[in-house]
Order: sequence, then structure tokens, then C-alpha cells
Amino acid sequence: MPHRRTTAPDRYVPTHGTCEHVVDHYALDLRYRVEPNRLEGTARLTVRALHPVEEVRLDLIGLRVTRVEVGGKPAKFTRKPRSLRVRLPRPLAAGATTTLTVAYAGNPKPARGPWGETGWEELRAGVLVAGQPDGAPTWFPCNDHPGYKATLDLTVTTDAPYTVVANAPVAKVTRRAGTRTWVFERTEPLSTYLATVQIGRYDVVPLGERTTPRMQVARPAAQAAAVAHDLDRHDELVGVFEELFGPYPFGSYTVVVTADDLEIPLEAHGAAVFGANHLDGTRPEDRLVAHELAHQWFGNSVTAATWRDIWLHEGFACYAEWLWSQASGGPTADALAREHHARLAALPQDLVLADPTPALMFDDRVYKRGALTLHALRLHVGDDAFFDLLREWTRRFRWATVATSDFRALVAERCGQAAEATLTGWLDAAPLPALAGPAVAL
Repeated sequence: MPHRRTTAPDRYVPTHGTCEHVVDHYALDLRYRVEPNRLEGTARLTVRALHPVEEVRLDLIGLRVTRVEVGGKPAKFTRKPRSLRVRLPRPLAAGATTTLTVAYAGNPKPARGPWGETGWEELRAGVLVAGQPDGAPTWFPCNDHPGYKATLDLTVTTDAPYTVVANAPVAKVTRRAGTRTWVFERTEPLSTYLATVQIGRYDVVPLGERTTPRMQVARPAAQAAAVAHDLDRHDELVGVFEELFGPYPFGSYTVVVTADDLEIPLEAHGAAVFGANHLDGTRPEDRLVAHELAHQWFGNSVTAATWRDIWLHEGFACYAEWLWSQASGGPTADALAREHHARLAALPQDLVLADPTPALMFDDRVYKRGALTLHALRLHVGDDAFFDLLREWTRRFRWATVATSDFRALVAERCGQAAEATLTGWLDAAPLPALAGPAVAL
């Protein structure tokens, strides 16, 4: 599993993460009471030093730490509003590992940042987690850097009327008076912002007819008919994407539909979260269903090592929307590309796609220009070479972290230096390049 070598904190979220050490595995045991919004957790982390270290720094926001152990023995720690520093009993050599146990508790709430509120958020009847880009530390101690992936074991105990959904399938559920404990299977490697817990009064039912991978939907009983209607082509959608992008990269996929309206859908490793307004029985957001599914390949499996390269997530997922539009009988990808090119041409030309700045990281132009970059490449190399390239991208970097330079290198390797050179204007300069013809079809 290749990873980019990350040597500095992320420039876009510089207060999060460290490059002195990585966490290879998280084991979280959470106990949550819904009405008082009370979380108690025990996190066991397998930490590996990248350089000789005398302390371990973790991100943790707004929760009280009650106990820390290193290698099973009590350890000294320093708590600050957004971090936890653990003093090691002896220095840890580069490449060596140790186990940290952190017990913590409190009333979790979203973190406020430049992109609004992220993290643990109460719903009318339950909880959602919106981790991107800096929300993971609101519910567990972590090295919150997108360039480092870890496996996750998760156990959640909560009030009996509620269902818990997370990144992996349920391994078992045990019942005690008034509570249920949900134990989930170990995940594939994931970045911390993609870890999730969703709690609500949900029924969990199969999504479509596919059995491999396991696909399911979690929604309130009252929304069953509306959700079933809006997702009735999901098997077809998965089939189209597997043909174009390669096999679905994880063992399962869960669509969560909350009883609340949400501003935007949320992606997570092996899951997507929609509001009641997104799946209301009229297919108001069919493109977003495609967009969030596409993130399982582009963003969740193949993950940008730094936030400056977010176009590798959003540009690819936006282009997947256009591909699904054509495959499902709507406007062609080429027609949508030319429509959005005209719209972008009328907007300020102040965004550099390969480094959009923190302020513009989630600007819609990143999404659309990223998709146009891919369409321009497709026009240059042709369909066979283009989709072979996408399938090799998802195969070679499955569960890994990448940078724009990796994509450009793969383009040069598979399609030639001239094809790679066509990306320069789209990625490295602010003015919008012209979109060449002729039109293409799948």
C-alpha cells in the first residue's frame, strides 16, 4: 500500500497532526447517552515513531482526559484545548512502536473553524459525525493528518432505541437492560477525518440486490418509501462506476438518511450521509448520490495526502456525476463539461487548482474545474486510454495516500509526456484554459 512521505504539518490545517509519529491502529470503545449528549471513551492507539520522540502529540478537542497509559503503565500528560501531549517513559526510536491508552469523557460538540462547524453534531434524535477536514478530534484522540492512514476497531454502547452505523459492517450486537453494544468489523486503512459514527432511530435494510460488497441503507421507518424510490437505481449506479473505475474498494457501503434536513451530504469511509431533504421521494439530488458513491474510490480509498490536493477528491467525484448523468439517460458528460466551462469562464480567474488556498479549498470551482481537467485529458487521450488510466489509478493507490504529482506521473507513464503536459494549464495557473473539441461519448 503506497503512501506519500509526509514531512510537515498540513499547510491548510497547520494546527492539526504531527509528522513525528503515526498511528497504525485505533481501537475505540465508546459509551454514549443520547439525551444528555454524554460520551465516555477509551482509545487504544498503536503509535509508531517516524523520528526519535520523547512525547506523543495527539489532537483532541473539548473532552476531558481522565487517564493515560503507555505500554499498560500510567503516564504523565499535558492537556490543552485542542491537543494532548503524552510524555513517554523512555524515548521511542524511529520505527519503534508503543501502545497508548487514553480514557476521556465529556459532552462532545462540533469544532468551529474556517469551514464552519465540523465533527460530532447532535441531531433531533441521534448524532452524526462530519469529519472533513478537521472534525475527528471532537470525538477521539488522533493524529489528525490526512496523509496517515490507520485501521480502526470500534465498539459503541448506546441507548437501546438507537441504531449505530459506522465505517464497517456490524460484527455483533449485545443487549443489556436499556442499552445495546455494537461491535464493528475492523476497517481497511483510513484517514482520521473519514472515521464516523452515526446514531439514530434507523432501520437498516439491504440496498439493492448486490451481496458483494455488502450494501445497505439506514433510515427512519417513516422515510422508507421515499428512500427506496430515490435509490432504486443504485445497483445500476454501482455497476457503471465499477466498469469505469474498477472494483468497489471496500467490503461494504452504507447510505444513512437522517430524519433531519442537512445542508450537504457527508462522505465517510464505506458510508455516506444524506439529509431527509436529499432523498425525499422525488430524486431531488440524484447527482449527489452518484457524487458520494464516487468518493469511495476517489477520496476514501485513494486519498490526498494534503488538503491542497483536494481536487483529486472533488474533481473526480464531480466528473463521476457527469458520467452517471450520461449513463442514466441525462445530459452527456461532454455537454455538462461545456456548460460548466462557460460558467467558470464568467467567474473570477483567481483559483489555482493544484493549490487553491485554504479559503478556496471547498469552492465550487475546485469541483468543476477538477472535473473539466479530467474531461480535457479524456479529449486528448481518448476513452480507452482515459478509463484505463482511472482504473490503474484506483488499483495502484488503493487504500493509499497520494499527491497531484502522483497523478501526473501516472498520466505520463500510461498516456505519454504530451498528455501530462496538457494538465499544466488546468492545474498550475489561474486562467481557465480553453476546452478542446470534438465532443466525445461513452
